[in-house]
Parts: sequence; C-alpha cells; structure tokens
Amino acid sequence: MSAEFQSTSLHLIGLSELKKRSGGFIALGIVLVILGTIALATSVLFTMALMLFIGSLMIFVGILQAAHAVMAKMWGGFFLDLVIGLLNAAVGIVIVSHPPDAAAAITLAIALFLILGGVFRIGFAFAVRFHHVLWLVIHGAINILLGVLILQQWPWSGLWVIGLFVGIDMIFNGWSLIMLGVAAKRMPLQ
Repeated sequence: MSAEFQSTSLHLIGLSELKKRSGGFIALGIVLVILGTIALATSVLFTMALMLFIGSLMIFVGILQAAHAVMAKMWGGFFLDLVIGLLNAAVGIVIVSHPPDAAAAITLAIALFLILGGVFRIGFAFAVRFHHVLWLVIHGAINILLGVLILQQWPWSGLWVIGLFVGIDMIFNGWSLIMLGVAAKRMPLQ
C-alpha cells in the first residue's frame, strides 16, 4: 500500500467521521453559545462562580497532593510534595473566602498581560519587518487599549472582566463549532 493511498484513505475516514458527528458539533456549539450569552448577561455572577470553582478545585488538588505526600513519606520529594499541596489548598481557601479580591487580582494580571503583550507586539512589528505587519500593530494597539480600559476601572473591573472574557470565548467557540458542524454536514464524500 503506497503512502499516498494510505494518507488519502485516512483523510477520507477522518472526513467521514467528521460528517457523521456534525450534529454533535452543532449541538455542543449551541450549548456553548447559550452558556456564553448567560455568562455575558450575568458576568459578575459568572466571575464569582468561576472564582469559587477555581478555589474549590485548588483546595481539592491541594488536599490530594498533601495526602499523597503523607502516604509516600519515604520518598525523597516528600517535603516538596507536602508543601506544594498545602500551598495549593491555602491559596484555594483564600480564593473561596474572598472571591471578589481574587477576581480583582487576576483581572489586574490580565490587564498587565494585555498591555505588555500589546507593547511587545508593536515593538516586534517595528523591529522585524514582514508582510501584513499592520495587523500585528493593530492587534497590539487593541491589546493595549483593552488593558488600559480594564485598569481604569480596576478593582471594580475585577467583578465582571473574567465572566465577560469567558462568555465571549464561549460564544466564539460555540459559533466555530456550529459552523464546523454545518460545513461538515454539507460536505460531499468522495
């Protein structure tokens, strides 16, 4: 069997599988669009729910890691495993105890990341000339603008930014899956 034939047959199998599962992609996309819209409409509530979820997850993981360290106490990494587990649990407790403050801290990090990322994108665009450099400059400028807008309202922006960003991401992800499912459903198989 030639490599070209094998590659073509694997490609057709993949397309066939994609076409067969297109309804699942569309359904998942619809669910994500609905959840993303809910997240946008209730961004403060969604942000707090995310903080509670993340904090609870960190507590759970921290307890598991500390328990693992205790069960394997003869292991050379016992102390590190125990300390990291306890640290995870402690940070999780702080997040669960103070979700608005945790959200504000994470939002501050997001704003700074956007600003620094924008500055680096623009700097890179001027340092290394290449085709379509304008899009990189625009991307960098938008990142800086978003970061500054978030910082101007900080710490209050910490109450809604995370929920807003997750909601927007869910909506775009959902629409991408819907479009993939629709395209796959219409796709002819050769």
